[in-house]
Parts: sequence; C-alpha cells; structure tokens
Amino acid sequence: MAKYIVAHDVGTSNSKAVLVDVEGKVHGRVVSPYDIKYPKPGWAEQDPEDWWKAMMTSTKQLMAETGVSPTDILCVVNSTQLIGIVPVDDAGAVLRPGIIWLDSRAPEEARWVMNKFLGPAVFTAIAGASITGKDGIPKLLWLKKNEPDVYRRMKYFLDVSGYLNYRCTGKMLMSRSNASAFGLDLKKKNWMEMIFGYVGFDTRKLAPLCDSTDKIGGLTREAASLMGLIEGTPVMGGTGDIQSAAVGSGAMGEGGGHISMGTSAWVGVVTEKILSGKSGVVSTQSADPGKILLLGQMELAGGCLRWLGDEMCRLEKSDANMTNIFGFMDTRVEQVPAGSDYLIFTPWMYGERAPVADAFIRSGFYNLTPEHTREHLIKAVYEGVAYNLRWIIEVVEKKFKFPLPSLRVIGGGALGHPWMQVLADVTGKKIQPVRNPQEAGAVGAAMTAAVGLGIYKDFESLKDVVSAEFTFEPRPANREIYDFLYPLYKELYTDLKGFYTRINKDRCEKV
Repeated sequence: MAKYIVAHDVGTSNSKAVLVDVEGKVHGRVVSPYDIKYPKPGWAEQDPEDWWKAMMTSTKQLMAETGVSPTDILCVVNSTQLIGIVPVDDAGAVLRPGIIWLDSRAPEEARWVMNKFLGPAVFTAIAGASITGKDGIPKLLWLKKNEPDVYRRMKYFLDVSGYLNYRCTGKMLMSRSNASAFGLDLKKKNWMEMIFGYVGFDTRKLAPLCDSTDKIGGLTREAASLMGLIEGTPVMGGTGDIQSAAVGSGAMGEGGGHISMGTSAWVGVVTEKILSGKSGVVSTQSADPGKILLLGQMELAGGCLRWLGDEMCRLEKSDANMTNIFGFMDTRVEQVPAGSDYLIFTPWMYGERAPVADAFIRSGFYNLTPEHTREHLIKAVYEGVAYNLRWIIEVVEKKFKFPLPSLRVIGGGALGHPWMQVLADVTGKKIQPVRNPQEAGAVGAAMTAAVGLGIYKDFESLKDVVSAEFTFEPRPANREIYDFLYPLYKELYTDLKGFYTRINKDRCEKV
C-alpha cells in the first residue's frame, strides 16, 4: 500500500523535496538552490524554469537516495513562497521573469490604490494594514502600466505554486490559500473581483481557484518521467508557505496558535470566524478550507541573529572548527541575567509589519552603558525579538479575543533552546517546539494532502500527529524584570516613530 507523500517546499533561495509518510515523519530531503536576480534597485526576480528544474532534479534524487518505489507515492504537493507573479499566455508560455515577494517595485501604485480608498488611513482601517510596493495588486498594476504588451498577452497570472502545478498537470489554477495573498473574499471564497475591477485590473486574468486539499490532476507523462515518478500520480492543490507551516505546527484546532521562528517570524491563529485585520494582524485563507489564518508577521527575527553572528562574532566564524555560530551564541546568552542589565534591542532592521505597519522604523540598542558586553548585546537581540512577539500576541488576545496560553513553535529558531526559554519568559506563555521544526512547511503540505486524500478526517486530527518535542515553561523569577521592560520597549516606538519617518522617508521611497 502506498504510504509516502513527496512534498516540495519551494522557497526564495532553494527548493526542498521532502519524503513524508502519512504519520508526518520525514524520511529524506534533497535541496536544490537557485538564484535571485536584481535587475534594478528594488526589483527581485526569478526564472520560473529554475523552480521547475529544481523540483524535477530534487525529486528524482530524493527517490534515488531513499530507495522508495514510485508505486509507494500517494501524491505530490507543493508549499511555496507567496505573492509571486508569473504571467502566462494561452499556451502556458511564461511571458517574463517571475516577480517574487521580495520585489518592491510598485510604491507609486500602492499609494495610488490607497488613495482610491480615500487615503492610507481609511485603507488601513478597512484592511488592517497599509499596502506597499511589495504587495500583489500594486505589482499587477505596475505590470499593466509598464509592460502593456505582457499584460495584453497574459491569459492568467499564476503564482509559484500555480505555475509548478501547471507544469505537473497542464492545468492553470491557483489555490485559495495562495490567492488570499492577492485578494480573496474570505466569506465567498472567490476572488475580490469588485476590488480588482475598481482599481482597473481585468478580472478575466484571475486564474480559476481550487482548495489546498483538492486533487487537481495527475502527473503528465513528461513530468512523471522527469521526476522519476509514475504518470497519473495525484497532484494536490497545495498551499503557501505560511499556511503549510501553520499545518506543520499541528495547532489547527479553533483558536490554535503557533509561532514561526525563521529569518522572519510570525504569530498565527486559525479560526472559523471571518475577521478584519487590526494593528498589522491580517486575515488570510488557511490551508483548511473551512478556516482562516490570522497572521501577525514581523520582518526579521532569525535575520537579526544572523546579522549579529556576521558582525559581532567574526573571530568565531573565521574558526574552521566553528560549525554552528547560532549554537555558540546560545552558550553566551546564558551568562547574562534576564533583561540584559536593562539593555533593550528593537528588531526593526527592515521596518515592520506587525504589530505596527511602518516601513521607516529601524533597529537600535537602547540604554547602552560601558558595563555592557558583547554577550549583553547578544541576549538583548534574543529578548528584543521576544518583546515584539509578545506585542503581537497581546494584539491577538486583546483585540481578537483569542487566549493563547501555549504556542507551538516551528522554524529553525525552534532548535535554539535558550531562545525558546527567553521567549517563554518574556511572553509568559508555554512554548512548545515541534519535532523537525525546520521541515514544518513540507510536513504541513504533506498533512494537508493527507486530509485531502481522506487519511485524516479533518485538520484538527493533526494535533497528535504533529507532536511537540519539548515544553518551555515561563520562569516566575524573570517575570518582574520583563514586565517592567516590555512597556518601555513599546514606548520606544511611540517616542521615535517621528524621528525614523523624518530620517528614512525620502530614501526609503526611492526605488
């Protein structure tokens, strides 16, 4: 009996083919990298053919390395980066390089859209967050304005998952979870055609929709041959990377919450309620067709630690015996008392999305004295990320009325136990990293497919399948210092937002 799922986690820098069994266990993974091109300031593009080649070669290598028979593969499913734009013509030919989520070419169009809704303040009050040149609709309008021939010839714009599913099956579709990154009516589960039409985008260019749990077709003979699989192997609708990661946390019951700790970080909660965004927390379609995913995303988390390792641990990184700079930093933070002797770090290096949507704010160390050491700075970064996550959790609990006494944790940051303990202490929550936290996206995509195939009756059944590996309890001894410093962390934004706007507005708006 077939018992494995080939899940593809197609990210910004590489594609991972992961072999997952129906109980959520990982049996093999192969990574295939590809490039990002930056043809102009603010632009970020990738060749869709690179995604396809990576998917083909990694799958074929995965099958060879694991020795699993193609007859044991239940299905193929994708979890991909969101907000990618791949214009295709009637024959499915790609009309230009893919515009990926990192791209910020459309600030003028973003301002124009918000002004169509009586300005940024009104737009933000309605949508829960302002939009920027990184968002989907502004970039589609940029395409219409600046590349009219591409726009005219475009049958549909597909996203990354939609394009790869097309190459697998010959069918042009977009999953609702992915479409919600552009504009999906979460009640009707259809495109927001009125909004697209109002801003001047031809709604006939919106691809047909499917659910993440749908079987959309089977592998074509060509695709199966290139992957080393069997023609007709089912291909499922798939999800965006954020939605699949939520499934990979196992926290899919009503009001279930999780934290993702990667380069960026977010707090996510699934619910049957249809809610409007607030304080940078937005609503998107969950991989579960019957639920939405509340999402409060901060721009940088692990990215702050990477900067710290690059700039403040250069000597250690240059040591040929140093294999894990993050592990080294973990050993240093435990030498520093909670609160880092009243040193505060703000993790806003690239601006912020939640709990404040502000493109102009930046990072800093505050209350720095000669007594502070490098180790204090390291711990302050751990704590600063945790303060920001506490702020997002506070928004979810107070403004959306979802209590979050415990949170599952996924992503590479979940491997750092000292950071997990800091997170528990700062937030006052029970923190539960899952098994294989770095593979949560692929595991979540595979489990979404398993629900679609009827192996599990619903998404809530996955909580015991995707188990927590550890539990970190908040330590009462550290509560007083963090309860004192956390409000001061929030005050820094209030006190300095005007300064950051004045110093950064002009240069940030130049593309």
